[in-house]
Amino acid sequence: MTSDTEVPRASPGGFRPPDIRKRQVAAWAAWDWGSAAFNAVMTTFVFTVYLTSESFGGEAHASSVLGYGVALAGVAVALLAPVVGQRSDAGGRRKLWLGINTGMVCLVTALCFFVFPRPEFLLLGVGLIALGNVFSEFAGVNYNAMLSQISTPATVGRVSGFGWGMGYVGGIAALAAVLVGFINPDVGWFGVTSEDGLNIRAVAVFAAVWLAVFALPVLFMVPEVPRQQRAAGIGFFASYGLLFRRIKAIFKTSPHTVWFLLASAVFRDGLAAVFTFGGVIAGGTFGWELPEVIMFAIFGNVVAAVGAIAGGVLDDRVGPKNVIVFSLVGLLVSGGLIAVFGPDEQSMLGLQWSGDTTFWIFGLLLCLFVGPAQSASRAFLARLAPEGQEAELFGLYATTGRAVSFLAPALFAAFISIFGAQRYGILGILLVLLLGLLALLPVRSPDKTPRAVVPEV
Repeated sequence: MTSDTEVPRASPGGFRPPDIRKRQVAAWAAWDWGSAAFNAVMTTFVFTVYLTSESFGGEAHASSVLGYGVALAGVAVALLAPVVGQRSDAGGRRKLWLGINTGMVCLVTALCFFVFPRPEFLLLGVGLIALGNVFSEFAGVNYNAMLSQISTPATVGRVSGFGWGMGYVGGIAALAAVLVGFINPDVGWFGVTSEDGLNIRAVAVFAAVWLAVFALPVLFMVPEVPRQQRAAGIGFFASYGLLFRRIKAIFKTSPHTVWFLLASAVFRDGLAAVFTFGGVIAGGTFGWELPEVIMFAIFGNVVAAVGAIAGGVLDDRVGPKNVIVFSLVGLLVSGGLIAVFGPDEQSMLGLQWSGDTTFWIFGLLLCLFVGPAQSASRAFLARLAPEGQEAELFGLYATTGRAVSFLAPALFAAFISIFGAQRYGILGILLVLLLGLLALLPVRSPDKTPRAVVPEV
């Protein structure tokens, strides 16, 4: 997984042969392709839709349990992610921990095979999805930190957008395979049928294998970061003391880095909720069957990939903040129109329009704007990260996100509980996106913000 000979990390402006850099970018983006099996198949369009079906006690009850479970998972990430990143930076084990955490995602995903379609298995299913989210976030800390290793200041937006685009295309491929091999046919691959939820449970095993295979290239192609001798030997709990000293230094030397971490925490929670509950809303509120949800997901991922790649190019030209603001406005408009023009019998304002038409048009617009916001947010922070401490800063990125990660799932669940219908959960997600946009507006763009100066120990 890691080599004995460590290759020092090139500085952002350092020289690296273009062919090597391209191969490393491709290997790095392959992990995003593979992670789509968990993000698209497990947490968005297939397994969470299965978990929130009538088989598990009713869509409203199961959706609330799922929302609270995802929120609780965020607490673990918030407490641990920055120290996880700090210690992988200091020990020169960024790639090693990417591999370990990815392996844990594969394991808990495969264990979802044992979630049978009965109410007593709801907590097991939600627990495994929550654990998968935790390990996926830990892996993402190290994965995102690699962005500075394989890009330059002039290309970081495009590379980040390419990675997100590969993730969406990987989602298309994974969902298409799931649809053809397990969902649509009466008898799928390996003789799988829908009896006792076997086809969906088999999808979990497929997703685990998919991620494992496509995670391998980055573990061989991208070099490990060098060990930081002075910081590598500190204890786990002492790492929190170092973390707080560095946060203080970041706030002192680059306060807008902190403001961006806080603002992005809010709007990224809304973005995550769009994916987590998008398939749930399509199935519960709009009455779509699982094959329809997956078909929409395939088209949605095509649109999202185009949006992410185009947003990455714009990022390098107009700056990441402009891309994020434009994308959040687009999300608010698209999501608001889905809420207003709901299914004919459920429209909030009594406005009638075909529910299918509503979700296809405005749901695809949501997909178009999510990718650029995610990609530009990652590129924004990569431009601000102190050299050699990228994983620690991306750990803070995960922590600030997870510190409020209860917000969108809890508001989604609370709106359902208050109004008694799943469709009102959309309003909770939109509220979080609006708050994130308002918090971002005063933050300076990276070209007007100095990089933080932080102590080594």
